[in-house]
Amino acid sequence: MNRLHELLRKFKGQRIVVLGDFVADLFVYGEISRVSREAPVLVLNHRETQIVPGGGANAVHNLRALGAEPLPVGLVGNDEEGRQLLEFFKKLGIDTGGIRVAKSYRTPTKMRILAGAVHSQRQQIVRMDSGGPSAKTDERLFLVRKLKSLMPRANALLISDYGYGAIRPELVANLAGRGIPSTIDSRFELMRFSGMTAATPNESEVEAALGITIGNDLEKLEWAGRTMLRKLKHDALLITRGKDGMALFERSKKTEHIAIHGSDEITDVTGAGDTVIATFTLALAAGGTFAEAARLANYAGGIVVMKHGTRPVTYQELSHAIES
Repeated sequence: MNRLHELLRKFKGQRIVVLGDFVADLFVYGEISRVSREAPVLVLNHRETQIVPGGGANAVHNLRALGAEPLPVGLVGNDEEGRQLLEFFKKLGIDTGGIRVAKSYRTPTKMRILAGAVHSQRQQIVRMDSGGPSAKTDERLFLVRKLKSLMPRANALLISDYGYGAIRPELVANLAGRGIPSTIDSRFELMRFSGMTAATPNESEVEAALGITIGNDLEKLEWAGRTMLRKLKHDALLITRGKDGMALFERSKKTEHIAIHGSDEITDVTGAGDTVIATFTLALAAGGTFAEAARLANYAGGIVVMKHGTRPVTYQELSHAIES
């Protein structure tokens, strides 16, 4: 554990370039008042609305909460959600010079409506997604220029692709393999991002990419992990498996299965993948091995799924998890 604490201390000040789809996570909270006379639906009394960084922006938020210096590169729209994301970052002291406000782009937004009685836990009842059409050529050229200007002073590159059209493999084709760790979390197109250091897909993304169902079959999991590692030409692959923990695949090494940290009674998985890749990447940037990075990411993942909504894991929380 002393080694993990040593790595954690090195988190502070690490410069991590984050190329990502920056999403606004909007939470609308209400208390159940009655059943509507107009339709068989609940009528809610609105209590509050919160907007927080989601998607790649959540990875940026996690990096900052862990003491790193994230350098975000991406797009937001010329809209209220985009302005609030930029303001959120600025208040945290994050450099937003790599984020372009694009007039032709609408900030991807996930609005979740949560309801409950006055003294009960609010539950999500519906989610509405909007925004994020494909980026234009000049906007992608902006991303390329920003990446080239920031990479020389970066300790690692993190790519968060949520499928909103701005993140393309060709944007980073010449950036990976520059002597610093490069990681990828891609919701739909992971197999197109080859030749990087590592990827952190969840089990359902692996199943979709390979057209299989893994379930509780460890032989299938082993085949899937080794197949993806070979096809991607990465050095490592960390598959997150929810309540079943994680599986770390490395070249020429035995697969390491890591049990979930904490309780398997998960509260909310929203944003957990962002926390995992942020912690994993940061640990690699600090000089950790893949196994050490995976264990720290597992601690962070176990902490964040016990929180409601999209929230980061803090440096203090991760330090306490290591100690306990």
